[in-house]
Amino acid sequence: MLDIDDLTPEDLTAILDWAEVMPPPAIMSGRGAALIFEKPSNRTRNSTEMAVVGLGGHPVTIRAEEIGLGVREPIADVTKVLAQYHAVLGARVFDHRVLEEMAALDAIPIVNLLSDVAHPCQALADLLTLRQHWGSLSGHTLAWVGDGNNVARSLTLAAAMAGIGVRLACPAGHAIDEVALDAARGYGAVEVAARPQDAVAGADVVVTDTWVSMGQEAESASRADAFAGYQVDAELMAGASPGAVFLHCLPAHRGEEVTGEVIDGPSSLVWTEAANRMHAARGLLLWMLR
Repeated sequence: MLDIDDLTPEDLTAILDWAEVMPPPAIMSGRGAALIFEKPSNRTRNSTEMAVVGLGGHPVTIRAEEIGLGVREPIADVTKVLAQYHAVLGARVFDHRVLEEMAALDAIPIVNLLSDVAHPCQALADLLTLRQHWGSLSGHTLAWVGDGNNVARSLTLAAAMAGIGVRLACPAGHAIDEVALDAARGYGAVEVAARPQDAVAGADVVVTDTWVSMGQEAESASRADAFAGYQVDAELMAGASPGAVFLHCLPAHRGEEVTGEVIDGPSSLVWTEAANRMHAARGLLLWMLR
């Protein structure tokens, strides 16, 4: 599962359903999960490890320098070795091609825990959060304000697949790529808005992410200029539909992409969203391994 469009709409619904099965079946009893982290992590590591524990399994978290992925040992060899010990392999990587090379071996189920291209586990948690809040997903409108990054791409695909209309407001040079847009439009309505206000108008949920992701620190100054006017504040939220909610995958930079008034206010579902990273990961593993 390298991105959301590896799923069908029916698969997506099944994963969300499995995420809410309590208590979950211990289908990983006596089995391991190898979790490779090239990038540091708070939510992804904790949520995935606890999802594996919740299914009766044993998570083994591995830092990239421990195995020398692609340096000390070829990616294919690492994957084949870990397949001897574990039921599933999750990897949080800088380069999406690493995941594609792992998956091409067909040696073990592979889960993308984040890459430069996609963040499907976050998208699953976002949809789970919204379904719990609204009761159903289809017919609602989601506004994305900010960087057209990996999180935005996966969420756009997931929302369109679930029947949620999507409006994207991204600065010039930071939009979602056309390939991802075309893929999402194959499932539902996806629009590109000229301004954040246009995207947010009447939307049921407003979503953003940090303007500077890991590995982009050298671009901080230029990105601050590019994203001027794209902050989600109380005024922008006021243009959304009555009762609209706010999501952010975290970590957040208050005073940059979002104000404290919004992320810490009554419209924010970010803490439920963070908790649902664990439940969504558990649902995904149940769907893959059941």
